[in-house]
Amino acid sequence: MKMLVGLGNPGKKYSHTRHNIGFKVLEELARRYQIEKEESRYDAIVAHLRVNQEKLLLVKPLTFMNLSGKAVRPLFNWFKLDLSELLLVYDDMDLEPGVVRIRASGGTGGHKGMQSICESLGSRDFARIRIGIGRPPGGAIDWVLGEFSDSEKPLMQNAIDKAASAIECWAKNGIDAAMNAYN
Repeated sequence: MKMLVGLGNPGKKYSHTRHNIGFKVLEELARRYQIEKEESRYDAIVAHLRVNQEKLLLVKPLTFMNLSGKAVRPLFNWFKLDLSELLLVYDDMDLEPGVVRIRASGGTGGHKGMQSICESLGSRDFARIRIGIGRPPGGAIDWVLGEFSDSEKPLMQNAIDKAASAIECWAKNGIDAAMNAYN
């Protein structure tokens, strides 16, 4: 079993914002595969499905971005997972819009959701997929909570599709294979 956590903020108000790109990738995977079971557990929505015969948990924390660790840690413990079975998907202002980067581990890059998760798990040694949203012309909060422009939407849909395919590769062949094929 592996756990995929998409970072975002709950509620319709935030559903199409840059900060919710992690949720969008999970929704794409749910579209591609049949959800076997969906449940609410530990401040998160958890969907169970199979990707390439691998049981995959799709996790959407409902704690808001900056408190994501509050949902991830108890789920991680409940399902008795190892850090090698965890993958996070989230937005990154340091990458150009639509760029997808996969890493086996790394820092937080100042991302508050990642900081919360790293603190709650006591480690940074887990895989992640970062999706570029670009640097804001003004304030960061307005940028990440803003929606993509019409010209950005096709680029971001391509990034979502690429990230979902990279996750399929990760589920079947591991993080090294996903990095080699999709970076």
